[in-house]
Amino acid sequence: MDNKRKQHRFIWIAGMAASACLLAACGTSQKGQITVEPSGLLLLPDVSERAEVNASFRIPANYFSKRSRLVITPQLLSADSSVLQEYAPVVLDESVYRKKVERLEVLDGFSDPYAAVAKEVDHTRAFRVPYRAEIQFPEGLKSGSLRAVVSNDGCGECSGVDTLLLASIRNPLSLLRKETKLVALESDFVVRPKVREGKGVANLQFVINRFDINPEMGNNREEMEGMVETLAPVLQDSLSILNNLDITGIASADGSLAFNTELSRNRALSAKRWLVERLDIPAAIERKITVSSRPEGWTPVLEAMRRAGDKDADRVEAILEKYADENDDVQEYHIRRLPCWNRIKDNYLQKDRVVEYRYAYTVKSFTSDAEMLALYRRRPDAFNEEELLRVATLTENDDDRAGVYRTTLKYYPRSVVAANNLALYYLQRGETPEALAASASLEGTDNSAAANTRAAALIADGRDADAVRILRQHQSVPEARYNLGLLLAAQGETDEAYRLLLPFADLNAAILALQVGEREKAKEILAGLDDNVPEVRELKQIMNYK
Repeated sequence: MDNKRKQHRFIWIAGMAASACLLAACGTSQKGQITVEPSGLLLLPDVSERAEVNASFRIPANYFSKRSRLVITPQLLSADSSVLQEYAPVVLDESVYRKKVERLEVLDGFSDPYAAVAKEVDHTRAFRVPYRAEIQFPEGLKSGSLRAVVSNDGCGECSGVDTLLLASIRNPLSLLRKETKLVALESDFVVRPKVREGKGVANLQFVINRFDINPEMGNNREEMEGMVETLAPVLQDSLSILNNLDITGIASADGSLAFNTELSRNRALSAKRWLVERLDIPAAIERKITVSSRPEGWTPVLEAMRRAGDKDADRVEAILEKYADENDDVQEYHIRRLPCWNRIKDNYLQKDRVVEYRYAYTVKSFTSDAEMLALYRRRPDAFNEEELLRVATLTENDDDRAGVYRTTLKYYPRSVVAANNLALYYLQRGETPEALAASASLEGTDNSAAANTRAAALIADGRDADAVRILRQHQSVPEARYNLGLLLAAQGETDEAYRLLLPFADLNAAILALQVGEREKAKEILAGLDDNVPEVRELKQIMNYK
């Protein structure tokens, strides 16, 4: 070899020894790209902050020349792409390069830093190189990536050729499917008689010692029309069957008890006749309308005097107590002898005479679903709660069903089923304020399924602490236990969350098993899950390489 060639050779060797780079003479042909299998690998740090990676690099044919060394160096990167750690490299030598290194070791005492890991390969054929490593993450690292820097400069540092994503690193809890479990409630529909009751009063004025009703006197017309308006739905509705209607005249305190009682009964009878004529009530129904009377007594007079602050109220009260076992006539006899009688008569004796009425009726039950739907559109007020909830099940779509629930709550504000199911409707539509309003009446309910719905509305509103408080008190239903587990997982209470979710053996249970270090249990759960679910497929892939 001439001196010039020897000089060049010396400089090349010296440069290699000084830098440990062993620069290849020809570089890479780049006829293909290195790939990683499996691609898109995900690493999940467990409770001990570690994970295992088991992958392989596919090196295409002629990726590097026969005079080259290929170095693949895995690196751990933080979320901001800072290099945190570097791991054992994959080192591949072609035959010519290997011989050069061996010659340098013999002739110049060169120490190859990769001697223990370098493998001789045939660059002319495609091949796979396995890579397996246990990664111990820095404490607190929950996200980042594992990449591989590929170079052919001999040292893996000077001239990068390629950069490959080996794996993404994520907090296992970030994979949780945060979908709350909800429970729709049903009501047993039992056809039963619907008996309803009511009462009212008409304050009427009469000519002294007369019982006929003069509509032009005082507010008599308005009072009687109010009575008609109240009783018309009972007496004229084809869906209602009158059970009884009793009209009672109230006997006034002053005057003979016997006379006043009879007079009051006749006044009640006058009110009945007005009603029958005004509503054209048939005889069969008229026979169910009874009249009666009862004494008013002097108690209302005493109460009026007390309200007015009358100084003689104590004297009237003393008489009523002394003659409590006697009738109104005896009490009146002594009250009339008080010096204040004229003031009592003028200021406290009621001028209007009260006619009181009480009634009861039965609303017909419906014989078929079709009849219920048809009548609901016309008379929702004729339905009891169970019938309205039955109508809800017969509707054709969610919007109509929600409308029935709103109607139910209008007539039955404490309906747990209607409030629960209406809140579910809003939750499924993402209408959180409406869900909160619909579920407000469920606060403090003993129904655990309904309490779970209230908690779900609070979760949607970001009020997790309030939801946890409710769910801890209502763990008798599985949905509440599941939702509680999700909330506790988000709060970092993973051990209790794992205990709550484990019986469900679903994706979230598998994720929590990984989080608490129960890898075998995670594998067992995943084995029973459907591969068609992307997250399940991804986790199974992860577990296959751990």
